[in-house]
Amino acid sequence: MDEELELEEQQQELYEHFHLVVDRGQEMLRIDKYLQMRLSGVSRTKIQAAMKAECILVNGKVSKSNYRVKPLDEISVLLPEPPHDYEVLPEPVDFKIAYEDEDVIVVDKQPGLVVHPGVGNYTGTLLNGLLYYLQGKTTRGGEPAKPMLVHRIDKDTSGLLLVAKNVEAQAFLAKQFFEHTIERKYNALVWGDFEEDNGTIIGNIGRSPKNRKVMCVYPHEEGVPEEEQKGKHAVTHWKVLERFGYVTLVECVLETGRTHQIRAHMRHIGHPLFNDAAYGGDEIVKGTTFTRYRQFVENCFDVMPRQALHALVLGFVHPATKEKMHFESPLPEDMRQCVERWRNYAANRKD
Repeated sequence: MDEELELEEQQQELYEHFHLVVDRGQEMLRIDKYLQMRLSGVSRTKIQAAMKAECILVNGKVSKSNYRVKPLDEISVLLPEPPHDYEVLPEPVDFKIAYEDEDVIVVDKQPGLVVHPGVGNYTGTLLNGLLYYLQGKTTRGGEPAKPMLVHRIDKDTSGLLLVAKNVEAQAFLAKQFFEHTIERKYNALVWGDFEEDNGTIIGNIGRSPKNRKVMCVYPHEEGVPEEEQKGKHAVTHWKVLERFGYVTLVECVLETGRTHQIRAHMRHIGHPLFNDAAYGGDEIVKGTTFTRYRQFVENCFDVMPRQALHALVLGFVHPATKEKMHFESPLPEDMRQCVERWRNYAANRKD
């Protein structure tokens, strides 16, 4: 197993989902104490935060904090941010904040910034920078603020990223990601034109057997338990925004948040992201072989030396106020310039 991709998969969904069945001989015990015994390394504070966020179910129903477990109870637990075995240190890192209050930070991430330390990137990440930025700050309850990730976006993808500042907010937001109620829209420039104006891609996403650093799409088998299928269930809705002939600007709405989901799904249907080196988009996929056209495409690659993917919209229910929050991030300059070049090319193209 490739260690870097394994870490990336864990970070894409920053939560752990436990399913426990209480032993037949178990004495009645408060559920928080029971879970603290069964889940090693998990603090009572984190369990109580998960309880408050309705992330703990007993026999399919939300558990109350004073519930006492009984033999053969089935307990489902969602805990955000699995523990890692290395220390993340505060470090000054440049990043842009789109919104901040006592509970959350919405970051407008620039391309090239790694979100979370991992293999090959133990320093200089967004998380290092957030730790540095939040030093000395407190949250709504007066406790020290701490950056707690609930999702991530790839290093070379730009756009909006949501971060919690306390365990209660993290648990509440993680549940929204787990239940796919978070609003997320991306803009992507992809190779090729589409016959339809919109569509949906449904396909499991898992590691490629040929290249462990990229993901493949496998059939989703209805009625087959997820643990018996190849890859994880993934759904992407797409809509054409603008057609440029050889490339198309599309909007992608995620139902699920798998590693490289949009990148893998788009390649699967024959439309790799423009300049996505990992998925074949850094070559001339559509168009002529003329030198002039090739030079134009290479110039576009130079303007935007990364995959053309931007997290444009982020919407969620606020963990404290319970208000619906909505944020939009304009296309960054590199992607805006690239789209504009293709717009001009399409307008002046002579078939």
